[in-house]
Amino acid sequence: MRFRNLFIVVFTVLALAGCKTNPFTGERNLNFVSNEQLFPAAFAQYDQFLAENDVVTGTAEANTIKNVGQKIVTASERYLNANGYQGYLNDFAWEFNLVKDEAVNAWAMPGGKIVFYTGILPVAQDETGIAAIMAHEVAHSLADHGAQRMSAGQLQQLVGVAGSVAVSGRSEQTQQIFAQAYGLGSQLGVMLPFSRSHETEADRIGLTLMAIAGYEPMEAAELWKRMAAQAGGQGPPEFLSTHPASSTRINNITKWAPEAKAEARKYGVTSFK
Repeated sequence: MRFRNLFIVVFTVLALAGCKTNPFTGERNLNFVSNEQLFPAAFAQYDQFLAENDVVTGTAEANTIKNVGQKIVTASERYLNANGYQGYLNDFAWEFNLVKDEAVNAWAMPGGKIVFYTGILPVAQDETGIAAIMAHEVAHSLADHGAQRMSAGQLQQLVGVAGSVAVSGRSEQTQQIFAQAYGLGSQLGVMLPFSRSHETEADRIGLTLMAIAGYEPMEAAELWKRMAAQAGGQGPPEFLSTHPASSTRINNITKWAPEAKAEARKYGVTSFK
């Protein structure tokens, strides 16, 4: 009972101390890492990554990455301004780079720093496929998912320390059991679901952004069908993964795409490519 009470107190106090409203969902999310703390470090890491890797410039593919990225950001600004979040993007410094790497991947860092690997381009196939990936990555940045992951990691550590203190007077075997149980339980029960929820949220936000930018959101489902075929059914079960299963994403996107198009029509967008 002593440990349970301590866990609840530590989690509740820290969670309430750091929350930020998500401009797309209206929900209060765990986040006690400010842009001022996070963005400079993220920008420096991004610059270092670019310096150490083969950045593709001047090609049609590299230019498409940059152009599509800017279209998605413009759509984001339209949405944010219309929903009372003027100035939300002031601290962002958007960059969209194509890097020569066979990995089928793209990623975003806090503050709008995005990388596409050349290996994902055949799966994207065309500009609309690139837009689906880009909108997902931009959504990660806009929803502060990087800061939330850092906050959750810090909270996981702090609660772990608190728990270790709570059982410190017990037997060594009890302490070992706690350490193993907490590590596994917090990972499977909290951190992995937390990560999957971010991916799902970025999928849904991304559909709205790509639709406002004039792209057909249903094509995101086709993208994930190609992703699934590329993976060949390999990968861990969903509950052991940081990402939802491809079938889950496809079903969600199919359900949400009409909503995204309806939202885009509010901004005068009536055709989608």
